[in-house]
Amino acid sequence: MRAVINNPQGDSPVAFEEVAEPAPAPHEALVAVRAFSLNRGELALLGIRPEGWRPGQDVAGVVLESAADGSGPRPGTRVVGMVEQGGWAERAALSTSRLAELPDDLSMEQAAALPMAGLTALRTLRIGGALLGRKVLITGANGGVGRFQVQLAALSGATVTAVTTQAAQVAAELTALGATAVVADVDSATGPFDLVLESVGGSALTGALAQLAPGGTVVVLGSSSGEKTPIDVYNFIGHEGARLQNYISYAATDPDDADLAILVSLAAAGRLVSTPGQVSGWGELGKVVQQMRQRELPGGKVVLAVD
Repeated sequence: MRAVINNPQGDSPVAFEEVAEPAPAPHEALVAVRAFSLNRGELALLGIRPEGWRPGQDVAGVVLESAADGSGPRPGTRVVGMVEQGGWAERAALSTSRLAELPDDLSMEQAAALPMAGLTALRTLRIGGALLGRKVLITGANGGVGRFQVQLAALSGATVTAVTTQAAQVAAELTALGATAVVADVDSATGPFDLVLESVGGSALTGALAQLAPGGTVVVLGSSSGEKTPIDVYNFIGHEGARLQNYISYAATDPDDADLAILVSLAAAGRLVSTPGQVSGWGELGKVVQQMRQRELPGGKVVLAVD
């Protein structure tokens, strides 16, 4: 079958190659991949993994063979799910504990945008507890994770402030997704905030601490700026009882299939917008990777359709 491999020394960051068919474990279903999405963390992996490594985590497709242990969906079922690697291919073996069935009215492209970004958004918001009537600040709000965080926080009853350097261009979009305010930097936000979801790092993290209510929480889930953040006890004066907590996706303990089913249900009901910011054929993947690295793409998730 045809699959994407890492190509760090080539003119394109990825290449296509004929590889062996997957050999599913007893708890895995064989899925014909119809679409997959690109996560920013995968860009970093392409830079450090060896030549020939096979990337790909988020996939949507159709079950070809059900799991040998009898778990999971039957052949012909439309599904969305996650793998650790190797998902950018014509076929992939997925654990049935990381699959969710798709209703007919949710497209493969919409579904492929959900797994990593949607699960990250859902689980980082859970760290903040009950959000009804609370104030939430979200940095990096125009990205794939950020847009889901804005929507899910608003659905939870929070008052949401979205932070993005593209505030002037995307304010209307983020407001439509549920943001009460859209600002270009953390210092322009009107706090204090009970929960901050922080993915930028550097001065954004320092500013987030300064905006935090006493007893509030900052969830650190990324550092897209690449900047280090010096913090000491004095940053917490006026924010007593506040806490910093990290979120690392691979360490999450919630069941993937249950949380994916929640996201699918919300998207199918029209309560969660999972429309990708861009959809391209997977033959354009090399170009898309370069554009994403240079931050030349619109907000939201980038999805590749497997033809």
